[in-house]
Amino acid sequence: MSEAQLDFVHYHEEGSSPLTLLLLHGTGGDEQSLVPIGRQLAPDARLLSPRGRVLEGGAQTRFFRRLAEGVFDLEDLIFRTHQLADFVQAASGTYGFDLKSVVAVGYSNGANIAGALLLLRPEVLAGALLLRPMVPLLPEILPSLGRRPVFIAAGEQDELITRDQPEALAALLRQAGADVTLRWEPATHKLSRQELDAAVDWLRSHWG
Repeated sequence: MSEAQLDFVHYHEEGSSPLTLLLLHGTGGDEQSLVPIGRQLAPDARLLSPRGRVLEGGAQTRFFRRLAEGVFDLEDLIFRTHQLADFVQAASGTYGFDLKSVVAVGYSNGANIAGALLLLRPEVLAGALLLRPMVPLLPEILPSLGRRPVFIAAGEQDELITRDQPEALAALLRQAGADVTLRWEPATHKLSRQELDAAVDWLRSHWG
């Protein structure tokens, strides 16, 4: 069980509600990057925010390697996804939270590994809020996501992600049984206040 140790550098903050937000930063971020957004989304939730363990160019922190912009190292992605899932399982025992109340909040690179968690290790997530995601991978066998709620926030002027990517991810997750909300904003790769407000409403509608 060496992979199941708390060997990610991470930030943890107790909450007063059963909900746990798994915060997954974008390229170049760290365990503090999404904490303000996490608090905005659910002020009473527990926060668990690991730092990606891959360094790109010796400085940019990521959750998995890529071969070029938008081209993922699938072998590394699969390995890192299982590694992250093992961390979440171990953290649930250490910090005392229920995996049935864990919602991933991922931005960009973090959204992509959150999508991979849904497709490869869905037992560690009750749902996901994916901000600027792409299709991370096509699994050999689709999981049964059992109506897990998923919110996808996509930007119509996103300079890094083509429009077909969020659409294809939404279709893939729906095929696996997820309850997907796909929201488009007239925005770039940066997040807008309007979509974060919509994400707050979405979280409240599913987790109170």
